Amino acid sequence: MLAGCAALVPTISPATPPAAKAGALARQPIDAIDLAGRLSVRYQKDGRNEALHGSFTWTQRPDATVVSLLSPLGQTLAVITIKPTIAPTSATIEQSGLAMRAAPDPNTLVADALGWPLPIAGLRDWLQGFTVDARGSLQTVTVNDTATMRTADGWTLQYAAWDTTDTASPHPKRIDLTRQTTEAGEVAIRLVIDEWQPR
Repeated sequence: MLAGCAALVPTISPATPPAAKAGALARQPIDAIDLAGRLSVRYQKDGRNEALHGSFTWTQRPDATVVSLLSPLGQTLAVITIKPTIAPTSATIEQSGLAMRAAPDPNTLVADALGWPLPIAGLRDWLQGFTVDARGSLQTVTVNDTATMRTADGWTLQYAAWDTTDTASPHPKRIDLTRQTTEAGEVAIRLVIDEWQPR
């Protein structure tokens, strides 16, 4: 999957305790990880406000990332597969009762298929608490930092909560994303990570 390609410009954040800073410096991106959690989305369609609630699973390996979106009852709504080792990147989406769709850009593919944008490329880094600066360098978000950040492609990103239960592996607990779009109006996405399992 594409690494998070959107540059971020953080706002000024409150002072962070030294212990949290030390933990952030020790963190490294994980190439193989399984995540699961809850998802809520607000957007507009044909001038009407729409809301979706459900859950998701995220299975990431060096050669592929598979994301499943599920209804509140656990039914699979969509399965997105990204293979970054193929040039150009290969992305597919499968939805119940529909033919599989493919495209090189996962963000465009998902937005066209779902009717609302999900920044699937950037989330590879964001879900683990990392961002990419304007020079393309990976940056570590300080643990417990809840500052608002702005991406180059228009997303406002906030780490609203962190899980620091395991001091050796602190990670984001809740991430809020918002963006103004032409196709879906103001889009607000909330991701809550309930399961975090490095492989």
